[in-house]
Amino acid sequence: QVQLVESGGGLVQAGGSLRLSCAASGVTFSLNAMGWYRQTPGKQRELVATITPISSTNYADFVKGRFTISRDNAKNTLYLQMNGLKPEDTAVYYCNARRITTWGIDENWGQGTQVTVSP
Repeated sequence: QVQLVESGGGLVQAGGSLRLSCAASGVTFSLNAMGWYRQTPGKQRELVATITPISSTNYADFVKGRFTISRDNAKNTLYLQMNGLKPEDTAVYYCNARRITTWGIDENWGQGTQVTVSP
């Protein structure tokens, strides 16, 4: 069974940094597109960043060059380096794995990790 386990969240002051990790198992990690999404109680889940199997990346506009997504296929691990954090970055951050199959999209989510940024 697919399992995605996030870690690295916590409480940080504005302007600080955090590195999130997502350990994947039960999937052929190198063949999955990976992504980070975030969600607050008042908003829909929104895309933060994605990375393809060949490490092509895409970022949401609000990242403004502050975040970097990366992957280590040898360790089956996805990362999100977050610098210059702002209070509006406060959210639960989710790891996503996605692979195109014959019949559709095979998609899986982690349990999420809380990031809280104080003023």
